[in-house]
Amino acid sequence: MSENYKFFQNNKCEYFPCHKVGDSKDFNCLFCFCPLYMLKDKCGGNFKYKNDIKDCSDCTIPHSKGGYDHIMSKMKEVINIGSKKT
Repeated sequence: MSENYKFFQNNKCEYFPCHKVGDSKDFNCLFCFCPLYMLKDKCGGNFKYKNDIKDCSDCTIPHSKGGYDHIMSKMKEVINIGSKKT
């Protein structure tokens, strides 16, 4: 079975690549905005806090090989948080 659905690249984007990488050939744009941001420190990425705001500018997990699988492995947590009634 093909796994083409796990990769998309928009090298015509004015921000491409939006993170510093050695080789942009495998840079995945599928998760341009990471859906794991809301997980705060449980996202599994390389982030830091600046003035109490999560800064993911050093994280390339969503854009790397295996990034799709990492994000999908955490989507149940995202759905649970998004489904909570306030």
